[in-house]
Amino acid sequence: MKTTTTLILGCGDIGITLGRELIEQGHRVIGVRRRPEKLADTGIKGLAVDLSDAAAVAELPAADIVVYVVSADRFDEQAYRTAYADGMKTVLEALAQRDKPPRHVFFVSSTSVYAQQEGETVDEQSATEPSGFSGQLMREAEQALIDHELPGSVVRFSGIYGPGRDRLIRQVSEGRVAPASPPMYSNRIHRDDCAGVLGHLIGLAVKGETLAPLYLASDTEPAPLNEVMTWLAQQLKVEATEIIQSPLRRRASKRCDCSLLIESGYRFRYPTYRDGYAQVLKEGGFLKAVKA
Repeated sequence: MKTTTTLILGCGDIGITLGRELIEQGHRVIGVRRRPEKLADTGIKGLAVDLSDAAAVAELPAADIVVYVVSADRFDEQAYRTAYADGMKTVLEALAQRDKPPRHVFFVSSTSVYAQQEGETVDEQSATEPSGFSGQLMREAEQALIDHELPGSVVRFSGIYGPGRDRLIRQVSEGRVAPASPPMYSNRIHRDDCAGVLGHLIGLAVKGETLAPLYLASDTEPAPLNEVMTWLAQQLKVEATEIIQSPLRRRASKRCDCSLLIESGYRFRYPTYRDGYAQVLKEGGFLKAVKA
């Protein structure tokens, strides 16, 4: 049986986690990032390629599966345009010109494309009318793939947490929580489930199954941010006394529905924030530090 080659463009934390899992399944994995030496000892072949350079992109190695999980190097409009809208289009143009294009292309997007902010439930069919440049450029990149002749799927992740992504835990450990009223709904997905979702969909593509053009990837329990932070305070055994301005007020309050992903056969490793944060608290040594 032919070995499946997967090319991960923007092979950072999620890409490395995904790549390791794919290697265990027998894939050959190539990772592109600014500093490919960081892929040493991962089993992933590292390459440094400027994805804004069309000539360099044209020389990317052939692959059966391409995963575009690039991150902007700073939060400004030009950086986002380069990383997402222009980068995605450059890659698609290069891939389409090959004698043997990839079987499937995945673009990792974000729920920032949704503008809903009144606690509405959103899914793959919901309106996307982002007002900020980040959501607009992410949406432009999504549409470039959806409209392209190459088979492809967009995967929208909600707020990613996990090892090294513990800002909320640190806020709570300082006794700070979001206000309880009005409820500001938040959505999240554990880093390991990000890799799990992508691995699951790649597996379906390799089997030749038909994939949807878009999947919303968020855990099974949207929850008010105050509820999440209060639960964390109980686990950390700290008294939350300071009410902070919810960061969601700057963006949106919505409830993400992952039904389509579950219908495809995916089972979350961490279905709720309690499952996922329990792992982060334990593995990150937070509980040990509190007891000490």
